[in-house]
Amino acid sequence: MSKKIFITGTGTDVGKTFVTGLIVRKLKENGINAAYYKAAMSGNVRTAQGELIPGDALYVKNVSGISQPLGEMCPYIYETAVSPHLASRIEGNPVAMEEVKKGFEKVCQKYDFVTMEGSGGILCPICFDQKEIWLEDVIKELGLSSLIVADAGLGTINSVVLTAEYMRARNLPVKGIIFNHFHPGDRMEEDNLRMCEYRTNLPVLACVEEESGELAMDIGRLVSLYEA
Repeated sequence: MSKKIFITGTGTDVGKTFVTGLIVRKLKENGINAAYYKAAMSGNVRTAQGELIPGDALYVKNVSGISQPLGEMCPYIYETAVSPHLASRIEGNPVAMEEVKKGFEKVCQKYDFVTMEGSGGILCPICFDQKEIWLEDVIKELGLSSLIVADAGLGTINSVVLTAEYMRARNLPVKGIIFNHFHPGDRMEEDNLRMCEYRTNLPVLACVEEESGELAMDIGRLVSLYEA
């Protein structure tokens, strides 16, 4: 049976995909049969032949070195760089929970560790037409615990605490926080870490330094975060 984790963030552009790539790479480098999955992906580009490429999935695949085919990684791919619910309204093909779950279960049958990345922050709407689906609905449907990725800089106390408290109120289990764009020795950022731990009662699992290509986390601790 595969083990899984969900990666959410305090908002767009905090580095979820970057950190997810580091996580999957660390698993792969330690001989683990690892895979990536995302329910819906917006803002993708086309090849010269007109094929729409899932950019986040391609990034994770290239950074981590996993052999998983792109076609397994994301069932809903949109070109318009907006929330998935609006992108599907513009382009068609709205997200269906059944398809997301079917694709996820297929990946789980083939790989030992599956890292699923969210779209935007925890309040991202995935579909708002035939059915109302929010990112939290996907997490609950798939029975996943989460990691929160946040920027280490100014304003992160507010965004981390609000994200953690929202998830706690919705009974969405959170294992801890990973800070991105961290500068060791920066007094404000180091205080941000302490304040976020204090207000959320969640551990800071790792800090990814600015322009770093490494996840500073013991492989044993990383593996322990995944659940069957």
